[in-house]
Order: sequence, then C-alpha cells, then structure tokens
Amino acid sequence: MSEETLSHQLVVFSLGDEEYALPITQVHEIIRYTEPRAIASPDHSLRGVISLRGKILPVYDLVTRLGLDRQSPGKDAKIVIVETAEDMAGVVVDDVEEVITITGEHLEEAPTTGTNCIDGIAKIDDRLVVLLDPEGIVSPNVAAPAAETTSTEAEDLRAAA
Repeated sequence: MSEETLSHQLVVFSLGDEEYALPITQVHEIIRYTEPRAIASPDHSLRGVISLRGKILPVYDLVTRLGLDRQSPGKDAKIVIVETAEDMAGVVVDDVEEVITITGEHLEEAPTTGTNCIDGIAKIDDRLVVLLDPEGIVSPNVAAPAAETTSTEAEDLRAAA
C-alpha cells in the first residue's frame, strides 16, 4: 500500500480564523475550557496546570506556542488533551470543528517555519489545514521570546541557571 493511499484521521480545530489539526491517534480527549491554575514558568505559552482524573497536566496556549496573535479564549474554547510517547498535556484551542479522514495525496510538507510544531499542510478542497506535530507542541519550551522578556525576568532566569 503506497503512502498516497494510506488514510489519516485528524481532529480539526480552529485558532481564530485558521484551521489546524492533530492526528486522532494522539488526541486523548477534548474537554470544556476551564482556567488552568497558574504556575511560575519561563515558558510564556504555559497557561498553568489542570487536574484530569487525579493527574496534573500542563496546559499550553497554542496561539502563543505558535507565535500567533489573539485575545483570551472565547466561550467555545476547548482543551485538547494530547498524548505523546512520553508526555501528556493540554492545549487551548478556540473550538473543535470536526474529525476528517484524508489520504497521503492531500498532504504536503510545510515550508520551513523555524519551529518543530508544524508537521505539514493538508489540502482539502479549497481549505488549507495546518498539521501540528504533537511532540513539538507539548515538549518543554523554556526559551522566552526576547521581545517579551523584561529585565527582571531576564535577571530571574540568569539567577535560576
């Protein structure tokens, strides 16, 4: 069976007006958004932690993680619980749209983006859906963007090192 005929199921969700997707095999579950408990972290995309059936999970703001602009999560926001080989974490999305099945002929490599979060692009009719790499979006990202780091935060980071 060739790569062109292999099918992939994706969970499609929105961030603003754009569509993104994750492989359904790595989506553990989708829950209604609740404000995570804030914790101190040099990673600006870490919104905090939640308790999911007794397990403490980090929750990342996917918009910040991807370097996009947006306001606070809306009323339809969800937390997608992503499971990788070694980690489990939540990511905040604006809304979950659908589950779709695509074949390899719909997939294209993403242009070099300078991030390990993007896996490819799915062309579905007139839609472009950005495929995210679950490993890339839940791996620790402690490098704070220089423009957002204040001098006090920079001193705190140096002192902690």
